[in-house]
Amino acid sequence: MANGQTDSTGPAEAWARIGELDVRFLDWGGDGPPVLALHGLASSAHWYDIVAPLLRDRFRIVAPDQRGHGQTTNAPDGYDWRTLSDDLAGLLDELELSTVSVVGHSWGGNVAINFAANYPDRVESLVMIDGGFLNGRIIPDATFESWSHRVRPRDVSGDREEFLGRLRTQMGAIWTSELERIVQTMVYEDDEGMIQDILRPENHAQVIRAMWDEPSSDTLPRIKCPTLIVPAGPAPDRADSEFAVMRRTMVEAAAEALENGRVRWIPETMHDIGYHKPVELAQVVCEFLEDEQP
Repeated sequence: MANGQTDSTGPAEAWARIGELDVRFLDWGGDGPPVLALHGLASSAHWYDIVAPLLRDRFRIVAPDQRGHGQTTNAPDGYDWRTLSDDLAGLLDELELSTVSVVGHSWGGNVAINFAANYPDRVESLVMIDGGFLNGRIIPDATFESWSHRVRPRDVSGDREEFLGRLRTQMGAIWTSELERIVQTMVYEDDEGMIQDILRPENHAQVIRAMWDEPSSDTLPRIKCPTLIVPAGPAPDRADSEFAVMRRTMVEAAAEALENGRVRWIPETMHDIGYHKPVELAQVVCEFLEDEQP
């Protein structure tokens, strides 16, 4: 494992060899209980750049670029839940951490619940940030094809300015130079100057297949540790939309399936809660993790 550089506020960048992967991770340091922070699909460890500094006084936050993401090896396979769980166990071994709390955003929530199910003795508590509960099989008349369309890769077409321009418009008042830096860690510029996701389309497809073949409803009942679901609440004018109702149904089903679960909605926010309401998110996560410390 090679240590990198950090400053008074930023994380150390480091690498670990896990099987065939060179895993790059960020470590905010500190003497508090360790927390493994998992990013979402087509994202990177830098998703936590705004939230982690708000938690570092109480916890040691470690955020890896998961397989095929960020600067970690872009492996051609291994996007099933078992292999992804083994990747994380290998990282904890390298860090000499026997147990951790795990926080996962979006698809990272799905990875987190599968890690907790596959390695129950290594997870003390679990936080699912607007993720881990998405289950295409409970959508009426759903098929794999319709599910794949719902969770298809995002639009990153165009050159860098077009890509950033779309995000700047979507995020409006919350857009900052820091967010501009963070989102660019998730993409690259090809030989023709066009933006592409670092996560390759064929690997994205493997993830979607795993989510369909082994949905969260199969995994959640296996989790024994205290678990907090933190869904993003819709704006009032969208609260009764089909999408909002579907999400509430999925959250309720996930909470019911958990042996030791609870739900804490963050109202009127976006999927990327860590961008929009980082202080509120950090407070919710901190309160839960501190309550569940042995």
